[in-house]
Amino acid sequence: MPKKTNHIELLAPAKDLECGIAAITCGADAVYIGAPEFSARYAASNSIDDIAKLVDFAHLYYAKVYVALNTILTDEELLSAEKMIKVLYKSGIDALIIQDTGILELDLPPLPLISSTQMHNDTPEKIIFLQNVGFKRVILARELSLEQIKEIKNKSEIELEVFIHGSLCVCYSGQCYLSYALGGRSGNRGVCAQPCRKPYDLIDAKGSKISINRHLLSLKDLNLSEYIEDLVDAGVSSLKIEGRLKDKNYVKNVVLFYRNKIDEILGKMDLSKSSEGTTFTDFSPNPTKTFNRGYTTYFLYGRKKDITSFETPKFTGDFIGNVNSKYKNHFTVDAETDLKSGDGISFDDRKGVLTGTFIKKVEKDKIYPEDISEIRVGTQIYRNLDNAFMKALNKAKIERKIPVSFDISHYTVGLKLTVYDESGNYAEEMLSIPINEVVSSDRDKMNKAIN
Repeated sequence: MPKKTNHIELLAPAKDLECGIAAITCGADAVYIGAPEFSARYAASNSIDDIAKLVDFAHLYYAKVYVALNTILTDEELLSAEKMIKVLYKSGIDALIIQDTGILELDLPPLPLISSTQMHNDTPEKIIFLQNVGFKRVILARELSLEQIKEIKNKSEIELEVFIHGSLCVCYSGQCYLSYALGGRSGNRGVCAQPCRKPYDLIDAKGSKISINRHLLSLKDLNLSEYIEDLVDAGVSSLKIEGRLKDKNYVKNVVLFYRNKIDEILGKMDLSKSSEGTTFTDFSPNPTKTFNRGYTTYFLYGRKKDITSFETPKFTGDFIGNVNSKYKNHFTVDAETDLKSGDGISFDDRKGVLTGTFIKKVEKDKIYPEDISEIRVGTQIYRNLDNAFMKALNKAKIERKIPVSFDISHYTVGLKLTVYDESGNYAEEMLSIPINEVVSSDRDKMNKAIN
């Protein structure tokens, strides 16, 4: 059987300081954030000062901050990377995510190293090699099945990190050269142009077009929320949400959702989270309400046919109904709907391309959009912006607190107050009040203050 860990980590993306703080507040045990340079998400780089501020906030809850410096480097960049790593170490980060093993030859501070998924960690032999050369953790390739993950855990001692939610690449991570081949922008340099989200024609050997203008390389998004227990049983210790280009609302919604899911199984499996603090909120998260291309379990239980998003790489949303009548400035659909002013709707235009507009108002069954020109009788209408949900998310009261317990002991020289947190850390304070001088009225006051 795979060797399980006692602590399970929920790892969240941080586009910037604001997103990182939101992720920690919503219950993430750790966040990963891009370095000032050499991050595989060039558009999500961060300053040393912001990373240091995130470290200070995260460490209040014993949560961790991992910095992604995970592009392939040129020889001329190695010295600059070395200097940056030393500054990052002084800022207090907890680990460094790398792809380029040339970094191992640098004069590194004693930082734990995490092998990026860009190294395509897909076999026990490769994972054992990385373990032997000093990596603390590997981020496994997304293309692995549950059985392959178990095999890797059985043959190694290194920590395993696995993606559980977010975008998928059609090519193997770290082994995709499509963007560079088509336009000179390399994913391994942090500037992927995402050609897998573009439309293509499929042409056979005779020149006949089998499929026209479809997104033939676009995959659905990963969602393993119903299989967390299986992954933990397989020996995974870090459960990772993809999304260093996603905004704060996406991070808040998805992290809250997975925090609830993971907490449901921790007690059942006699496990604990890897940080401290409990998140309290009046908001009910729903991952279908923020950006997704439809969901798949990908290869976790073997290769499946329904993993693609051929029609569009955009966020379609929830199906509302088919248009059954259209007028000059409004339309109706063939189903009851709770569409409201401010909602966003999506639909295919006359060329079959997904487009959208906003709702100005709704009067009974009459729906008034800002632009009705591309809407026709028979058009399928989806809602991809639930205005009420987003307002509730923005206004949600979300707090993370560390539970503490109090112990009061009395001695002849006074009272001692000891406060413990959930990890057993404690602080003490002695109050010098001779017990024999305490009269009943003083005792009543103290009891009232304590209770």
